[in-house]
Amino acid sequence: MHLYHAYVCMSYLNEIKNRGQKANPFFCLMGIEPESFGDGKARLSMAVRDDMKNGEGWLQGGLYTALGDEAIALAIYTLLSEGETIATVSCTTHFIRGVREGTIFADGTVVRKGRTMIYAEASIINAKDGNLLARCTASFIVRQGTGTG
Repeated sequence: MHLYHAYVCMSYLNEIKNRGQKANPFFCLMGIEPESFGDGKARLSMAVRDDMKNGEGWLQGGLYTALGDEAIALAIYTLLSEGETIATVSCTTHFIRGVREGTIFADGTVVRKGRTMIYAEASIINAKDGNLLARCTASFIVRQGTGTG
């Protein structure tokens, strides 16, 4: 997976604060809500919908990864300087248990921020019972400016 987040740091955070979900088209598509963010951490929530389920009625696994990646990216943006952007270099998801309904949280946390690379993780949690559903680990490259690739 290689996702590029081409938002300028402070502008994006201000958009999230002011517009919430509407600041990010992917948040709108998936029904992701920003719950909190700051100091290298972020929490997102997402309601499980029928159109997100696989053929056996479970939330499709790629959505855990996508939600985790977004929570990690938002956590990272809270630590970037003006003009810096990020791109996902790698993201690994370890699936622990499934969910069929309800709301899930993704708690993103920056583990280490270097000058050019950032390492972070996210826990995907069932909002109903607090059970851990998946864990994502990721590395991101830090870029200057708003390039396209």
